[in-house]
Amino acid sequence: MKPVIQAFHDPATSTLSYVVYAAPGSPCAIIDSVLDYDPHAGRTATHSADRIIAFVREQQLEVQWLLETHAHADHVSAAPYLRAQLGGRIAIGEHIRAVQKIFAPVFNFEPGFRLDGSQFDRLFRDGDTLRVGELEATVMHVPGHTPADVAYAFDGAVFVGDTLFMPDVGTARCDFPGGDAHTLYASIRRLLSLTGDTQLFMCHDYPPNGRELRWQTTVDEQRAANIHVRDTVAELDFVAMRTTRDTTLGMPTLIIPSVQLNIRAGVLPEPEANGIRYLKIPLNVL
Repeated sequence: MKPVIQAFHDPATSTLSYVVYAAPGSPCAIIDSVLDYDPHAGRTATHSADRIIAFVREQQLEVQWLLETHAHADHVSAAPYLRAQLGGRIAIGEHIRAVQKIFAPVFNFEPGFRLDGSQFDRLFRDGDTLRVGELEATVMHVPGHTPADVAYAFDGAVFVGDTLFMPDVGTARCDFPGGDAHTLYASIRRLLSLTGDTQLFMCHDYPPNGRELRWQTTVDEQRAANIHVRDTVAELDFVAMRTTRDTTLGMPTLIIPSVQLNIRAGVLPEPEANGIRYLKIPLNVL
């Protein structure tokens, strides 16, 4: 059965979140939700997530899954807030453990912080399947941008996270710890080996030349026109381009709060003795 898909765009982070379901009144999954975060004031808000909540309630959906494609470096996950409001289980790929091992020392997490991914309700392996009511999805491990990226492949629709962008934008960076351009190329070729009419749903869009926002493309469109990795681009040429390009990119504005929270499944740190929650800023590290 093909899913019904509702997209939600967060302009502040250029993120696309999705609600995936079979029909009104059915179970659903929410993919890559956003918690609003003001880096100037250190304030969180729930405007983006509340739009999703309103839609879920309007359609009388039952949330089964709160899916993350990876530990995002550009926005904070709203999954814990959505779980508290709507229920559901927070899930990510099992290789989140590798990302935790990289970043837990950077942020000098508390001694009791576990590096086993147990902060999430479910860790998926490559090839695992999950049910969303009458819908079924297969988990595809697609590393390269980070070690832990996964895509969720429903019938005719795949949510690719940051592995691919729209054809006129290209591909994700690979210079974060654990990223690798050769690995990303292999992951992309795996996605592009799906049938040509398979719809690919992006996690971000950064429209060039003033074009309107888009978040949906097809395997055929990507193979023919992706500016970084269309079929005529060889692996070594892609790796050379990606490596050179990544040296010119600054760190995402929200990388410090995002990674710090997202490897905890988005759960905020416990308040300290004064009742205030704190994040850490590692100096001269990233």
